[in-house]
Amino acid sequence: MISFYYCIGPNPMKVALFLEESGVPYDAIPVDILKGEQLSPEFLRLNPNGKLPVLVDEGVTIFDSNAILLYLAEKYGKFLPGESFAARGTLLSWLMFVATGLGPYSGQAVHFQHYAPEPKSYGVQRYVFEARRHYGVLNDHLAYREWMVGDTYTIVDMAVWGWCANIDRVLGVEARQDFPHLMRLVDRIGQRPAALAVHGLRERHAFKMQFDEQARANMFQHLPA
Repeated sequence: MISFYYCIGPNPMKVALFLEESGVPYDAIPVDILKGEQLSPEFLRLNPNGKLPVLVDEGVTIFDSNAILLYLAEKYGKFLPGESFAARGTLLSWLMFVATGLGPYSGQAVHFQHYAPEPKSYGVQRYVFEARRHYGVLNDHLAYREWMVGDTYTIVDMAVWGWCANIDRVLGVEARQDFPHLMRLVDRIGQRPAALAVHGLRERHAFKMQFDEQARANMFQHLPA
C-alpha cells in the first residue's frame, strides 16, 4: 500500500485529490510542520529537503507534489490528456508552470503577508504581484477552455486546484471576482466527491494550528527567535 506523508497545505492536498479520484489505496501519515516533525531524522531520510508531501510506493520514494502527480498518473494511466507527444508537451508545460511559478510565488505571497517580520513591504508587493500575474495567466487560458489541457480532467487541473482553492489566503477574498474562469474550474473540482473526501482528510488529524514561537522556529529556521 502507498504511504502518503501529508500536512494540510496546498501541495499535499492536490496529491490527496489524485489518490481519492483514482481510488488507489493509501495510508495517510500526518506530519505536523508546526511541531517540526518534518525536520526529524526519520522524515529527512525520506525527503532531505524536509518538505511535504512524500509518497512511498513499494520501496520507491517520491517527493515534490508535481513529481508525485506525474508518477501516479503514469503508473496508473489516469488523468493524462493522451499519448501523443503534443499532449504530453502541453501537460508538462502547464505542470511545470505550477511547479516553478504558481506554487512558489503563491507560497511566498502567503509568507510575506502573514508571517514575515517587518520590514516586508517590498516582499509583499513583489510576491503578491507575481502570484496575481500567474493567476491571470491561468484565468486567460481557461477563458475558452473547460480544462487546463485538452478536453479532459488531468493532473494539471489537480495541481492548479491545490493552490487556487486557497486564493483567499494568497490574494484575498476580493480577488475571486478578478479570475472568473479560474474560479469556475476551482469550484467545479471542489464539488467533486474526491475533493470533498480531501476536506475530510484535513480533519482526520488534529494538526497544530497556533503559530507560536515553537511553530515559528520550526517553519522558518532562518528567522530570529
